[in-house]
Amino acid sequence: MANTSYDALYETIGELVMCHSPSGMEQAINADLVARLKTLGVEHWLDEADNVVAKIPGTGEGAIAITAHKDEIGGIVKAIEPNGRLAVRRLGGSFPWIYGEGVVDILGDHETIPGVLSFGSRHVSHESAQKIQQEGKAVTWESAWVETKRPLKSLVAAGVRAGTRIVVGKQRKQPCRLGDYMASYTLDNKASIAILLALAERLKVPQKTVYLVFSAKEEVGAIGALYFSNRQKLDSLIALEICPLSKEYAIQAGEIPVLLSQDKYGLYDETLNQQLLQAAQVKGIPVQQAVITGFGSDGSIAMTFGHVPKAACLSFPTDNTHGYEIAHLGAIAHCIDILEQYCNDL
Repeated sequence: MANTSYDALYETIGELVMCHSPSGMEQAINADLVARLKTLGVEHWLDEADNVVAKIPGTGEGAIAITAHKDEIGGIVKAIEPNGRLAVRRLGGSFPWIYGEGVVDILGDHETIPGVLSFGSRHVSHESAQKIQQEGKAVTWESAWVETKRPLKSLVAAGVRAGTRIVVGKQRKQPCRLGDYMASYTLDNKASIAILLALAERLKVPQKTVYLVFSAKEEVGAIGALYFSNRQKLDSLIALEICPLSKEYAIQAGEIPVLLSQDKYGLYDETLNQQLLQAAQVKGIPVQQAVITGFGSDGSIAMTFGHVPKAACLSFPTDNTHGYEIAHLGAIAHCIDILEQYCNDL
């Protein structure tokens, strides 16, 4: 794939990243996706579980789903203190030390307001609770807070309450280009959404009907994918995901995508994996294969619950997963090519 195409892919992902979508509050990304699918002229709808679904009718019988979750991790307000500080707990697999002190966006019911994720001053003694954070213990949500410098009345007027979502502020979300690599918060899973959008544009007459599912609330239990797969008869489900780069996994960074054989929820289907590998071979794209432990996807969870007979997870190698992530644009682009070939060859 040429660098000019990398540029377009980078631009699309960057636009998607700026749509806040913490689990269960995904309206901003929903509106963006519906507008894009409408422009493409693809049949689509928003289902009862908040999934955005696009349908590409097939020429034969049967149906498959390709999913990319649209929600992101972050924080959720537990309590509001009288001085305007917010006690926050994790939403999905988030850790405060990943974000560091800095601007966050507080998504109130009536207004989005800024706050600062705070860990406390450094120039302190053991009389201050945060001193322990300077001596080897990682900061936790219980020991961090969000500073708003607003009176309680102002927060209530903005619709800030227990359950309000908090995400990294847009001013800190701006992506960074590192040659052919892209660095950004929420590549998990905005980059996979870009893959689905490319498929919505490219797929015209697949053999089987293809449902492109921009799934909701994956980070808190694959709720959207479970709802969809429980109601739609599918021959298989392929999840698009990041793949964590770590010394414990035999995965190389770069432009070669990764196909998973197993994650913490169970085995993926080997027959389906072989079909995806064959599609990759036709396109001349090498594929890495891996077994991951601290990981789950729409595919493995749906298959574990018996909603689909076969599932796979196609992914792109990513540094700093669930943080400021880094992935090769070529690996993301290769996922598009593999899946386009697979859908046309079914």
